[in-house]
Amino acid sequence: MAGEIPDLIATARAGTGKGAAREARRNGDVPGIVYGGGADPLPINVNFNYLLKKLHEGRFLSTLFNLKVEGQEDVRVICRAVERDVVKDLPRHVDFMRLRRTSRVNLFIPVEFVNHKDAPGIKKGGVLTVVRAEVELNVVAGEIPDHITVDLTGKEVGDVIHIHDIELPGGAKPTIERNFVIANISAPSGLRAAGGADADEAEAEDEAEAAEE
Repeated sequence: MAGEIPDLIATARAGTGKGAAREARRNGDVPGIVYGGGADPLPINVNFNYLLKKLHEGRFLSTLFNLKVEGQEDVRVICRAVERDVVKDLPRHVDFMRLRRTSRVNLFIPVEFVNHKDAPGIKKGGVLTVVRAEVELNVVAGEIPDHITVDLTGKEVGDVIHIHDIELPGGAKPTIERNFVIANISAPSGLRAAGGADADEAEAEDEAEAAEE
């Protein structure tokens, strides 16, 4: 199932070079360039506050956008660089690359867990511990899934769900070769003290790995 691609609004910039870039910044815009995809580079401006909001939403460099520029055909792009002011750490210039529908790109895809009621481990009081709420996948730009699904049917306390246990959408593959942990069903808190220390340590290690990657 293809996910909805968020829009990114920009305007075409008439001039190029440092003068035009300075004028854009004076007018409250961040200058940028759109390149690749077999077309000529397109100088653009993106409203500063609008861009800052997008940056604060996170994953800006790994989100596929539908770029909308008045007078231009909509095009799918991904940000390849954000130049920032060395003192204020605010955006000064952005580079976007056009993507064809057949292009491959790395994106973070949310993980959805289903059939909780059919997991015996959860019925017994076990807790679903999510190590990765999203997974970075290499996907085809024209077939981006809005999520990947983990079926909890039959899962017991102590079961660990790895990426290789999940059926990924066609054409999608993890960017990490290791068979990393997505989630596990841990024992109820009252039973952990009886022998769950090792499991808790492994869980913490997986969480640390997820944070690093």
